[in-house]
Amino acid sequence: MEYLDSLLPIIIYILLIVLIVLLIIISIKAIKALNKVQEVVDNVDKKVKTLDGMFDVIDVATDKLSLLSDRIINILIGAFEKVFRVKKKTDKIEEEE
Repeated sequence: MEYLDSLLPIIIYILLIVLIVLLIIISIKAIKALNKVQEVVDNVDKKVKTLDGMFDVIDVATDKLSLLSDRIINILIGAFEKVFRVKKKTDKIEEEE
């Protein structure tokens, strides 16, 4: 029994040392992996920033096209309203006569 009392703490200490060494190794590998991921993210960020100008141009162009189409639609609607108003007025005049 005394043999186990002295052997068990030694085994636990050895296992703890092995565990600490493994955790240190895993931490170092995780840090290296995170550095590689950071490089990739920086590269993607740099490439996206180069495309921002193109997206701004596309955004302005779509805004202008939307404004133009809205104006054309408003003109067409106004013309149709005038035609139907004239028609309604002529119908009312005919009904009164």
